[in-house]
Amino acid sequence: MDLFDYMREQNMEKEAPLASRLRPTTLDEVVGQQHIIGKDKLLYRAIKADKLSSVIFYGPPGTGKTTLAKVIAHTTSAEFTQINATVAGKKDMEEVVSKAKELQGMYHKKTILFVDEIHRFNKSQQDYLLPFVEDGTIILIGATTENPYFEVNSALISRSSIFELHPLDKEDIKTLLHRAVYDVEKGMGSYQAVIEDDAMEFLADISGGDARNALNAVELGILTTPRSEDGKIHLTLEVAGECIQKRVVRYDKTGDNHYDTISAFIKSMRGSDPDAAVYYLAKMLYAGEDIKFIARRIMICASEDVGNADPMALTVAVSAAQAVERIGMPEAQIILSQAVLYVATAPKSNSATNAIFDAMESVKQKRTTVPSHLQDAHYKGSKNLGHGVGYRYAHDYPDHYVKQQYLPDEIQGETFYKPSENGHEKEIREWMEYLKRQS
Repeated sequence: MDLFDYMREQNMEKEAPLASRLRPTTLDEVVGQQHIIGKDKLLYRAIKADKLSSVIFYGPPGTGKTTLAKVIAHTTSAEFTQINATVAGKKDMEEVVSKAKELQGMYHKKTILFVDEIHRFNKSQQDYLLPFVEDGTIILIGATTENPYFEVNSALISRSSIFELHPLDKEDIKTLLHRAVYDVEKGMGSYQAVIEDDAMEFLADISGGDARNALNAVELGILTTPRSEDGKIHLTLEVAGECIQKRVVRYDKTGDNHYDTISAFIKSMRGSDPDAAVYYLAKMLYAGEDIKFIARRIMICASEDVGNADPMALTVAVSAAQAVERIGMPEAQIILSQAVLYVATAPKSNSATNAIFDAMESVKQKRTTVPSHLQDAHYKGSKNLGHGVGYRYAHDYPDHYVKQQYLPDEIQGETFYKPSENGHEKEIREWMEYLKRQS
């Protein structure tokens, strides 16, 4: 590196966005992700001992994938090279591999290759890396916002450890915001800014676990807010709302308003009011609620409140949950809206809910024995004990049905599933009544 390159790097570091300047250089400075980098965890020990094998970091934006890669770069004695899959081509990888072979052969030095957005590599690009990962020429660190099991070649997956990074929790974001405002060396402490408690709470909530989003808002606020009479820059709730381009919504994800809103959301779907249901969905999305949490509530409602009145409701809800996890915001709001409206307008039945609750209560109250003709007749000696004797195979009879006892003697005659008159369950009820009339 010559003097001009050195000066350029120094200037870029000083002028880099706040989120970049605040990146830690040691593991102990990293905020959050303790489920993978806690001091008793494998990844922490591997990085500390400089014994890292190929890994893929998977998680939403702003959760620290690049941060962890940079920490490894500062910790390892290996050569560290970074490329971005959105712009890198095969030639770039060939240069990395060539240099890695040279370092390995001449100096016995390892090479770590960090590929940001590895899911952007096509199959042939990923295949090119495979033999060099396999023979140890390079140690691969991949970072992706997409599920690697869908987007990364299975051969690379099998040779890598997958670490999922979670959205940072509220306290983690607040820790970073405090550093951003008051740290003189890496943050913006020299600006003499002050962030008010409610502004910090709001940014920690609205960022949705994305540290970069919150830090960008703080940086914008400090750079654009005039000083007050006391000579300080005050980051108020109003300033925070302007900087993150969100109106301040009264919605605390840990408080009563959170539970009130999700309760109204579920009750609106259950009550077949699509307008109210989609309104509460919008309110939660606007306030930064976790889309996976919302999707889980829709799935529960589809089974608990719609059930077999429209069996497709659960299919739609599950598909929506899978889709939002793969796609993310902002497009996920459309998928969630479709699922919410389907569940809200579907015919309703809680018969499946009542059936399992009643059956569970019966199990708790009475000890029963499986009727002998239903018992397994395949293991040695079972037929001699009478197991399976007298069982009638339903498919040998008209309508693929034959009347015989299925419930244990102790509860014979009890009814757990009582189909409603709504939607598809009306057809189920009629079919079950028809079968009961058969002799």
